[in-house]
Amino acid sequence: MDMVMRDKPIAAGKSSFDLVDTDTVYRELGLGPGMVLVDIASGAGNYTFPAAAIVGPRGAVHAVDLWREGIESLASYARERGLDNIHPAVTDVSEDIPLEDGAADACLIATALHDLVEDGAGAGTLREAARVLKTGGRLTVVEFNKTGGPPGPPQHVRLSPQELDDLVAPFGFSKVGTVSTGEHTYATTYLRD
Repeated sequence: MDMVMRDKPIAAGKSSFDLVDTDTVYRELGLGPGMVLVDIASGAGNYTFPAAAIVGPRGAVHAVDLWREGIESLASYARERGLDNIHPAVTDVSEDIPLEDGAADACLIATALHDLVEDGAGAGTLREAARVLKTGGRLTVVEFNKTGGPPGPPQHVRLSPQELDDLVAPFGFSKVGTVSTGEHTYATTYLRD
């Protein structure tokens, strides 16, 4: 059974965005115009805003995170720029992503699953991702390589591709593949069965 996440997630406010080849991430997600993406543990929206441009005005990006300050910043930025296709929500992603079952084409968890696992919320988060994804929808998880030193979380917290596969497998996903997203990170993509 998962523990309830604390009010401020472990790494709230920290970003590894500049270390990740985001073009590869968006390609792995298979994003295109009119699609619906859930950016799980979105923080202040580093991945949200480029994704919103890709899905366009007929698509949507649901940015969900427990970190209230990050979501409020994201919401303010989106509102000021008239980005109506971004839907931010403060929520415990391991308990309730505020979308209907099968509403999303893709889910992204970028350099956050290791923290969710550390906080006891990994399984609940993957269960929620599976719930909101359509059959055939894509889940892309970006994580730090298990080897090497900084940047990134401590070695004991990092998830290897095999550990990631083992975490995701019980929730009804089939692995598509794993690709490098930079010197320090990788992305693994799964299809919802």
